[in-house]
Amino acid sequence: MPHKKLEKVFRDPVHNYIAVSNQVIYDLIGTSEFQRLRRIKQLGTSSYTFHGAEHSRFAHCLGVYHIAKQITDMFTKNYPEIWNSEENLVTQCAALLHDVGHGAFSHTFEGIFDTDHEAITVSIITSPETEVNAVLRRVAPDFPEKVASVITHQYANQQVVQLISSQIDADRMDYLLRDSYYTGATYGEFDLTRIMRVITPVENGIAFKIQGMHAVEDYIVSRFQMYMQVYFHPASRAMEVLLHQLLKRAKVLYPTQKTYFDTTSPRLVPFFEKHFTLSDYLHLDDGVMTTYFQNWQTHPDPILSDLSKAFVNRKLSKSIKYDHADEQDLDILRDIIEKIGFDKTYYTAVHSNFDLPYDLYRPEIKSPRTQIEIMQKDGTLTELSELSSLVKSLTGTTHGDSRFYFPREILNPDTLFKAEQEAFTSYIKNDHFLGKKGIESK
Repeated sequence: MPHKKLEKVFRDPVHNYIAVSNQVIYDLIGTSEFQRLRRIKQLGTSSYTFHGAEHSRFAHCLGVYHIAKQITDMFTKNYPEIWNSEENLVTQCAALLHDVGHGAFSHTFEGIFDTDHEAITVSIITSPETEVNAVLRRVAPDFPEKVASVITHQYANQQVVQLISSQIDADRMDYLLRDSYYTGATYGEFDLTRIMRVITPVENGIAFKIQGMHAVEDYIVSRFQMYMQVYFHPASRAMEVLLHQLLKRAKVLYPTQKTYFDTTSPRLVPFFEKHFTLSDYLHLDDGVMTTYFQNWQTHPDPILSDLSKAFVNRKLSKSIKYDHADEQDLDILRDIIEKIGFDKTYYTAVHSNFDLPYDLYRPEIKSPRTQIEIMQKDGTLTELSELSSLVKSLTGTTHGDSRFYFPREILNPDTLFKAEQEAFTSYIKNDHFLGKKGIESK
């Protein structure tokens, strides 16, 4: 009896159907480490701002796999002289697993507990104790290391590396479309179909045919808009700040209250102790962490209790922009906040978000970017910003802002602390901190 060919499909709101016909890919999806990604939100705290953004790392990773498979299948069919089809599986596995090490509220958690999701991704892929590693080893004994080296950019074939990580890759193409769909912000939409038709392998990476240049331009602008309007949204950052302060307070209390944390939040104890295993890390997800915060709402420490309630019930701080030159003057505002009874260590914070929408290759800098190459009719390659005045205007320029976060109560005109409220607001104009010099020139 002939062996029945595997064909599984996942219905996806962004890509319609995601088909899986390779047993290795299907088995990787079924591992406990990959299934855990269902319990990690793709956008962390952004769902508190864009309520539809409840999508998971699981869905994103499937989407990146789908785009990578479409590209590798097309390269195999159309470019056999320059693309080696033996690279298909390693590319698709790296695409699927590129985010498998992300943790609960990953970026904020990393800042407090000094973890590194990329290093943990490599550990999950290469550690003999994981199900992911067992599946990959069935391909070849060195296959896990090959997949990991794609993610760390050390894989010899730069075509494969750039498909997974570059300024226009399968990862970014999926998350822009997916995040745009789930947040309801249409800024992130771009013509994926057109880009997929013009992408081409070249000797040392990937390029895009000139007839699709405007689709690539659109992608760059869409990415810029998503960062400015969604990823850097002040309210999402307020939740990040709140989460950071909450975990910081718990970390301070832990040494004298170990029994309490052992009882209410046992999976966090190895991180408080600065001695965690891969298994400890994999037992944490967004739901586990949120349950711990719910437990902490009744803690006798008023700061931990208050911050926990604020996070669980979305009670956000307010914020204003400030210029780097005025950062030292923010102590004026911190002192006013403390006068009305708030601990400035936990109830004030600064948060900066800046992004470089596009840059060309600059070998002299610490982390040079792989520039986007446009293939001319005669086969020569030209860097994108040389052909596009639109992209040139964004090239090498950073965009974003720095914000000072503080309790919203200080802006209440009916506050009992009228003098402090008036003093505080005298330093603000159009949601921007004036600094000492600004006050003097008023």
